[in-house]
Amino acid sequence: MATAGDELLPPRLPELFETSKQLLDEVEVATEPTGSRIIQDKVFKGLDLLKKAAEMLLELDLFSRNEDLEEIASTDLKYLMVPAFQGAFAMKQVNPSKRLDHLQWAREHFLNYLTQCRYYHVAEFELPKTKANSAENNTADSSMAYPSLVAMASQRQAKIERYKQKKEVEHRLSALKSAVESGQADDDCVREYYLLHLRRWIGISLEEIESIDQEIKILRGKDSSKEASTSHSSRQDRPPMKPFVLTRNMAQAKVFGAGYPSLASMTVNDWYEQHRKFGALPDQGIAKKTSEFKTAAQQQDQEQEEEDDEQAVHRAREWDDWKDTHPRGYGNRQNMGSEQTCSNTSHPVCGQLAPKKQLVGEPLPIPKIKKPNKKTVDKYHALYISALCKLFDKVQYGLPETQELTII
Repeated sequence: MATAGDELLPPRLPELFETSKQLLDEVEVATEPTGSRIIQDKVFKGLDLLKKAAEMLLELDLFSRNEDLEEIASTDLKYLMVPAFQGAFAMKQVNPSKRLDHLQWAREHFLNYLTQCRYYHVAEFELPKTKANSAENNTADSSMAYPSLVAMASQRQAKIERYKQKKEVEHRLSALKSAVESGQADDDCVREYYLLHLRRWIGISLEEIESIDQEIKILRGKDSSKEASTSHSSRQDRPPMKPFVLTRNMAQAKVFGAGYPSLASMTVNDWYEQHRKFGALPDQGIAKKTSEFKTAAQQQDQEQEEEDDEQAVHRAREWDDWKDTHPRGYGNRQNMGSEQTCSNTSHPVCGQLAPKKQLVGEPLPIPKIKKPNKKTVDKYHALYISALCKLFDKVQYGLPETQELTII
């Protein structure tokens, strides 16, 4: 029968270890979110029990660097996993503001466990880099822009080997678990059972440390980006600097300006607003015309109409004068015989008509213009006279070469 004195006694080391191990198993298989109150209570309770167990191990001095793995009792091997359990519980804590501290604390516990296992030669593995080792290798890593392909291949192969070993260890643990928990296993089976647990947690610790390093890198990068954003926002509070133009020599300075006074005096929006007020910008593809522009356009149209009217009157008068001196049918006298009487007299026209030659020169391309002005008429008239003179110089009509064509 338990007495009151027994109830006040602190829990023993086996009880602390088994209770914390049971809490860890419940947290691992729980379906509730990790941030729920139930899970976090179990996490804090497990951390408290493991802290007491670690202090008790230090007081008992259960493990010493002066002894080998074979000298440790089989029932005491399981206590080597206390740092690994502490790291696992630390990873389950949920507090975004202290996440970096929790990761670093968990990494220290996992690394402590791996160091002990490597000292006792529990398994063959390579210890992860500590902070001191990583600081020494910073220069070597920074000189490499990309990780070595050989290193990547070796890391992949190591992960594959750890996965195979993990599956093999879990299979052997499942076969020994019932015998050890029922107390029917001998000392060799118990020792093998705990050694398998130690090797299993070695693989878990290596994977957790690799994941922790990646998460720490992300968190630190996030903090640095926040600092950069705050510094950038402080720089934006400064007054804007005036632009300037750099030139190599005086010639360029004269062309491009030395930056003063050829700096912009207004923004594009100000220029647009200023021109929009005066109606000097197109509105939806249709240009606006002010009253001055309309008046000028109307005056120009009136002057053009008056000029066209004067030219039309002048051409009509010339046509009337030409008809007065040239009766109808003038120039169409081919095949009309040897005599021709005038329309107003009965006297024959003196002389005999000589045969005529018709010559065709090169065509003149003249566009169709409804209302040509005087300048346009003079232009194409000059072209016609020039072509006519060239045709005369080419044929000469039996005249001497010194003879020139005179146009009345």
